[in-house]
Amino acid sequence: MKRFNSSSIGVDQGSTILFSDFEDGGKMWTGNGAREVRVAVVFAEPFRAAPAVMVGVSMWDLDQKTNQRSDISADRITATGFDIVFKTWSDTRVARIRADWTAVGAVSDEDDWDID
Repeated sequence: MKRFNSSSIGVDQGSTILFSDFEDGGKMWTGNGAREVRVAVVFAEPFRAAPAVMVGVSMWDLDQKTNQRSDISADRITATGFDIVFKTWSDTRVARIRADWTAVGAVSDEDDWDID
């Protein structure tokens, strides 16, 4: 369990197209075997420490002729951002993916004291 020792909790969220490989013959659409795409996300403002981040697929466009295999996660989470990681493997053909994310964590408040 992640505990926040702060009176100010921030929530940031967003949505991003990770790729649209069918348009230009990209590796997710034309490739085979293990494939990975990373997209960096920068928070609107920094958290006090790495927040809890949840990522989900909000739109997917896959070829119906192959099995649908995918994995999506948040990686390298810091106070200022994280990477969305989408993976597929074998003969799966992915045309495009959109991911939605939410980050929840402690944020600085104007009433906080900064003592050096």
